Amino acid sequence: MTVSTEKQSPYIALKYPQFVAYMFANSIITMALFIQEVILSYELYKVTRDPLALGLIGLVEAIPYISLALFGGYLADKYNKKTILLLSLLVIIGNSVVLVWATHDVAGLANTQKLLIIYGNIFMIGLARGFYSPASSSLPPFLVPKEVFANATTWSSSFWQAGAILGPGLAGFLYATIGLTHSLWVVIGLLVLVFILISTITAPPIAEVSEPKSVADSLKEGIRFVFKTKIILYSISLDLFSVLFGGVIALLPVYAEDILKVGAEGLGILRAAPSVGAILSMLLMVYFPPIRHFWRNLLLAVAGFGVFTLIFALSTNFWLSIFALFMTGVFDSVSVIVRQTVLRFFTPDEMRGRVSAVNGIFISSSNELGAFESGVLAKLFGTIPSVVFGGGMTLLIVGIVWLRSKELFKMSIS
Repeated sequence: MTVSTEKQSPYIALKYPQFVAYMFANSIITMALFIQEVILSYELYKVTRDPLALGLIGLVEAIPYISLALFGGYLADKYNKKTILLLSLLVIIGNSVVLVWATHDVAGLANTQKLLIIYGNIFMIGLARGFYSPASSSLPPFLVPKEVFANATTWSSSFWQAGAILGPGLAGFLYATIGLTHSLWVVIGLLVLVFILISTITAPPIAEVSEPKSVADSLKEGIRFVFKTKIILYSISLDLFSVLFGGVIALLPVYAEDILKVGAEGLGILRAAPSVGAILSMLLMVYFPPIRHFWRNLLLAVAGFGVFTLIFALSTNFWLSIFALFMTGVFDSVSVIVRQTVLRFFTPDEMRGRVSAVNGIFISSSNELGAFESGVLAKLFGTIPSVVFGGGMTLLIVGIVWLRSKELFKMSIS
């Protein structure tokens, strides 16, 4: 199947003001949540000295998100997306306020109490994300014409990566200069700004369906669509299994503190390195989108991700480690652009919320459950062997998918 578009300006998506507002909101909430994640992870590791505590952060957030995301996708297709986004943001902001109290000296909490409250609030933020993410992910196709999807995906992904760069970098700086509690106040301020930006977007129309379906039937329809559409299934499955095994982000506090010995500031640089690589490559892809021979490009990108994960795993040099993480971001950005473009081209309007939810579950599984997997393996076998295992599994998965998806090499999006 071929989808054709005329040659267009690389800045065409920026002509749509509501898309620009969404793009900034998406970037800022990413930055805010990354700041929160990095400083809480570093604080937990300082308190516990246990890599499993870092993995539990991912698990505690993933369980409620995965449990609710499909229902969140159903609501995003059925009801006002903007209202869902604003209500979810209020829950995230409220729990972030509780985190400020719990981490402040005035609370007088023992370490065990503090850990329980931190995990509890991360759980609640995961619940809110189960509603926020499907509504947010399904919104851009309503903000730009279909022929602008690929360009809009590149820009929104680039701004997302900008938030992912600034978040970890600012986290290390903020933690070192103003401390944990005041850093969390910065997070709250950023979340309020996101609320304001989302408020300026006009709610998209709710797609009409030929006949009403029950919640269960509607959810089954979304799942069946993903599993019968091979191009979508393989795209998101490849991301799921490669990042599930190949992700190293959850273990960066261990590398920063015990292996590379670079402290909180070094952690911020390490955490930002993949996003720096991603945004630079995405800016290049504004002019040279990777949609020609996209399936070949996707498989090569994930293979490159695995190779540089192995290099990072074995590195004891800070600068080599930064370069390896930088390159994982370069290769990961290609898979992001391809996957998001595929989703937006091949998903009907009336199913975008549910398909976005299924995609979100796959991505959340790969990130949060991957963080838990990394923590468990690091606890059992050591940090470096666990990352080596992950890089090797990523390369194995690419080989398996290549053998099972040869017919997709004939497809094109141009």
